[in-house]
Amino acid sequence: MPRTVALEKVRNIGIMAHIDAGKTTTTERILYYTGRTYKIGEVHDGTAVMDWMEQEQERGITITSAATTCEWRQHQINIIDTPGHVDFTAEV
Repeated sequence: MPRTVALEKVRNIGIMAHIDAGKTTTTERILYYTGRTYKIGEVHDGTAVMDWMEQEQERGITITSAATTCEWRQHQINIIDTPGHVDFTAEV
């Protein structure tokens, strides 16, 4: 399969930090400001796109790593949002 985006135009970002540092919140803002989503998802409301599991939405924490992509200034941005809680270290 031929590459659709030149390698020089691809950026890969992994967001990793301790619990409640704002990893998913940051990712949600990136998705909104790049036009990937039409509204900002909120972790505490259970509306974050990256927290797709029902348990994540109920508890307000990320349990599994989630990947997404968006475009910004002619670059493809690939983002991995990771859990911060020590119990889910294996997911990172």
